Amino acid sequence: MRILIAEDHPDNREMLKRRLERRGYEVHAAENGAEAVEKARSCAPDLILMDISMPVMSGIEATKALRQSPEMRKIKIVALTAHAMESARKECMDAGCDDFATKPVDFDGLVALIQKYAA
Repeated sequence: MRILIAEDHPDNREMLKRRLERRGYEVHAAENGAEAVEKARSCAPDLILMDISMPVMSGIEATKALRQSPEMRKIKIVALTAHAMESARKECMDAGCDDFATKPVDFDGLVALIQKYAA
């Protein structure tokens, strides 16, 4: 399974990348929403872990851009955000995210969520 991590914080991005690679996933990374859209088109991930608060283009904007493209609509997108309020979840789901996880990331819970979409 190919996973794209869209996360602007380098420590978070690298930690998630290393831990997921140890689990056997092929992992690509982007440091902002615009790069995430570009990398999604080039590496064709099965799933994107999309930080919502990023520079250049937010995760919400990147998700909307990806959902406008018919070939990108099949990619599962999991929003990652420190905002655990229901309004944040609704905004993410309305933008086209398939699921929602809060930060700090519960890694075992995140892996279970990824496996849910691996089938």
